[in-house]
Amino acid sequence: MFRWKTTAAVAVTAAALVLTGCSGSTSGSDSGSGGTLILGAITPPTTFDPAGSEWGNRSPFYQAVFDTLLVATADGEIVPSLATSYEYNDDNTVLTLKIRDDVTFTDKSKLTADVVKQNLERFKTGTSPDAGYFAGVASVEAPDDTTVVITLSAPDPAMLNYLTRDPGLIASAESFDSPDLATNPVGSGPYVLDTAATVTGTSYSYTANPDYWNKDWQHYDKLTINVLQDATAGLNAVKSGEVNGIKLANNDNLAEVEGAGWTVNANELDFQGMLLLDRAGTMNPAIADVRVRQAINYAFDRPALLKALQNDNGTVTGQVFPENSPAYDKSLDDRYGYDPEKAKELLAEAGYADGLTLSMPSSTVLGATTYTLISQQLADVGITAEYTDPGNNFIADLLAPKFPVSFMALEQNPDWQLIQFMIAPNAVFNPFKYDDPKVDEYIKQIQYGDEATQGKVAKELNAYIVEQAWFAPFYRVQGSFATDANTTVKMIPTNAYPSIYDIQPK
Repeated sequence: MFRWKTTAAVAVTAAALVLTGCSGSTSGSDSGSGGTLILGAITPPTTFDPAGSEWGNRSPFYQAVFDTLLVATADGEIVPSLATSYEYNDDNTVLTLKIRDDVTFTDKSKLTADVVKQNLERFKTGTSPDAGYFAGVASVEAPDDTTVVITLSAPDPAMLNYLTRDPGLIASAESFDSPDLATNPVGSGPYVLDTAATVTGTSYSYTANPDYWNKDWQHYDKLTINVLQDATAGLNAVKSGEVNGIKLANNDNLAEVEGAGWTVNANELDFQGMLLLDRAGTMNPAIADVRVRQAINYAFDRPALLKALQNDNGTVTGQVFPENSPAYDKSLDDRYGYDPEKAKELLAEAGYADGLTLSMPSSTVLGATTYTLISQQLADVGITAEYTDPGNNFIADLLAPKFPVSFMALEQNPDWQLIQFMIAPNAVFNPFKYDDPKVDEYIKQIQYGDEATQGKVAKELNAYIVEQAWFAPFYRVQGSFATDANTTVKMIPTNAYPSIYDIQPK
């Protein structure tokens, strides 16, 4: 229940930015002969150093130039990539990977198990917001050129999935000391970054790697990824044909996109709502009171927000676990109905009858209307929202942490990954490192329990954090990736942006 299906292989195995380049074009269907693919993404990478990398909407920039050890498919499987096979020991604390012996990086250096070891160790101690995924990695060894042994301090049911994402990105070890590591990546992936044609923060140009080891994953001769943070800029790019595929920042313009002859490919991966992060009251003492957190939940008219912000393209929810999770409980979606009077009552009981102020970040990527409606509904119960726009540092400032609460869109990951992403004391989106002994006990039982125990306890954990109002989810939103008449895509069930391997010419 806590990992994707896996496939055997020997073992169990965030203002409109200027568009650059001409209109997208495709021709043919053979690997590496699909002409030029031009994509739109809503946020640029902050660095190309894998040790500082991220995934989600930044994944295509990395996936173009680097391979991962394993790959997550659109069918919900985990399949080999640079690792040809993987196998756990009996208590799931030692993971052995077999590494390909026929891969070279674009600097002509060779992939070896020691290179993989160095990458994994750099990620664990690096600056990526996801470095915490490796908190349980006790050691990484390379006993020979094609074997990597990862020893865990305790079982981690999400480890295989992590290796399909940023923790699994592998770069040439010879590039680690390069002064331009952040802007000139050296990987073994299907494309090579053309630094001369790239405008950092705006447009990224790639050419096909002529020596790529897996031509089945290389569908184009050239790839351009344009950063289009503003929804209007994205719509204009669709109408003008300046992209072949684009992650839509929101669902405001789906009818216009489809009216232009494009296909809207959908999944329901993300939830949107409030992250009530400062639960110990370190920055804002009010957030330490569960009554205040519950009041914030009662303040929001979720169906109205879904209609106003997403044109009803999504599902109202009150929980962060997804519908396909054993932890999911449909009744929890109605735990906090829209009740401003109840919210005011709870605030008064907590000593905030005269109101309080919440400092939070804002981002153009998430839409100005969103913040206006949040302010209005909070103001109706006596809470004032004060916004600061950190620009491209939105995520970095949120995780620093510089804000006690935030509106955010986050993936509803598989259960154990979600726990490590949002709930555990060292979770990425638990930046204040809030610790609750009862939650810790639930996590321990899930980590060490059998499948039946994991499902039962995950449901108890979900009910507890809903009652304690750790978050104020609004809805699960339809994620939309639009493609033109020349392009097809398969949506991946665990990432906001599809795999570049699954974007192909017709």
